[in-house]
Amino acid sequence: MELGYFVIHKLMLTLIPLLMFGIIAFRMVQSARQWNKDNHSPKLTVPVTIPAKRADTSRRKNTYRTRYYVTFQFESGDRLELELQGHEYGLIVEGDRGNLSFQGSRFLGFERT
Repeated sequence: MELGYFVIHKLMLTLIPLLMFGIIAFRMVQSARQWNKDNHSPKLTVPVTIPAKRADTSRRKNTYRTRYYVTFQFESGDRLELELQGHEYGLIVEGDRGNLSFQGSRFLGFERT
């Protein structure tokens, strides 16, 4: 019985760090691919309206993190949701019209018209 416990314990001490390393490596590769894709996308400035905004707050232990998202609607009716910094998010109001500058999934700016 003790031998079985020892084997399981040793196996867990090996598998858990490997699993954590694998998850971290996967996220790093995923982020690098998105960064590369954004860098190879053209920088565009197009007229849009703002149909919606949202904030997503998550809690990890005693730390809160808020991510801010704005939905931009193109003249064609297509929509694109981008993540913004808090100070940029606060300057945009639902119903605004203006020109969105973006590169792939990267928000570059919004100028109200």
